[in-house]
Amino acid sequence: MNAQTEFDNLEVGFDVPALPGMDAADIQTPCLVLDLDALEYNIRKMGDYAREHGMRHRVHGKMHKSVDVAKLQERLGGAVGVCCQKVSEAEVFARGGIKDVLVSNQVRDPAKIDRLAQLPKLGARTIVCVDDVNNVADLSAAAQKHGTELEVFVEIDCGAGRCGVTTTPAVVEIAKAVEAAPNLKFTGIQAYQGAMQHLDSYEARKEKLDIAIGMVKDAVAGLKAEGIDCELVSGGGTGSYYFESNSGVYNELQCGSYAFMDADYGRILDKDGNRIDQGEWKNAFFILTQVMSHAKADKAICDAGLKAQSVDSGLPFIFGRDDVEYIKCSDEHGVISDPKGVLKVGEKLRLVPGHCDPTANVHDWYVGVRNGKVESLWPVSARGKAY
Repeated sequence: MNAQTEFDNLEVGFDVPALPGMDAADIQTPCLVLDLDALEYNIRKMGDYAREHGMRHRVHGKMHKSVDVAKLQERLGGAVGVCCQKVSEAEVFARGGIKDVLVSNQVRDPAKIDRLAQLPKLGARTIVCVDDVNNVADLSAAAQKHGTELEVFVEIDCGAGRCGVTTTPAVVEIAKAVEAAPNLKFTGIQAYQGAMQHLDSYEARKEKLDIAIGMVKDAVAGLKAEGIDCELVSGGGTGSYYFESNSGVYNELQCGSYAFMDADYGRILDKDGNRIDQGEWKNAFFILTQVMSHAKADKAICDAGLKAQSVDSGLPFIFGRDDVEYIKCSDEHGVISDPKGVLKVGEKLRLVPGHCDPTANVHDWYVGVRNGKVESLWPVSARGKAY
């Protein structure tokens, strides 16, 4: 008798899009496909870079929402843990065995604070961002209630214009409050410049980061003057990690999209003026779709529409093709311009979505493919964990 596996009783086409061992040609669409060779290349490359520059790399779990991908990033890339944006998302990774979890966001709701304070019981170092001194007492009370310790990053708004304080005195005030609060530990600074990550020009991104780095250096100096140690300065994304890692002040990166590469990130330029998806990183993340109609001679209709992807950062492009173009979509359909009528009904195409994070969040599974075979099937573990 064969040993029971985790995939027993899963039906292809109803429960899952594919099962390990299947031919890639038989994968049901639309679904998320990972090119495992490209994914592993990206992970190893970023891991090597971080080590060579003496940086910790805390991968962004909000991008893939997958415990399996996070563990691969730890194993192949030396990642130290994950960033999450929500407490429930952090719980998924902690329950899945990730031992160092940062909620790179503010947590203010009492019920969420209570759950956050219980994360260390799962064996996970737990860090949270704070940008308001009034948040400190609530975090401390919850940690005392559960007999745990929460670590705190003070978040600096270094250009994104969202959360975070903007002055060194504000950083120092919060850090002092944390240091004085029972069951809390001040660990460092969160300084992620999200607004510039997708600027096409390398020089434009550098200009924004120079400002951010200046703010962080001033804050670290202000803390030092008060005798407060800043263990970690965390930030850096796929569009900027080389700036933070050479700043002399950051020591932890938070890159996420590098592992998958989407269309919006792919079009930004490196220092030599080349698209970063044409040399620096490889496309590893695709929506597999199938042509379902070609009733119009000059256009094909595929089965990947709005419900299979996010188009907030633009439409996907068709990987490896310049003779056809994905031009619009509705709920269940994608329209592909096919002026020469080269596509056939039933033909499968790989789409590179505009934005990987919200696209991943509308699917249940990743299908990992190598050499024409399905090698792995991974759940999108934290899908829908938005609270």
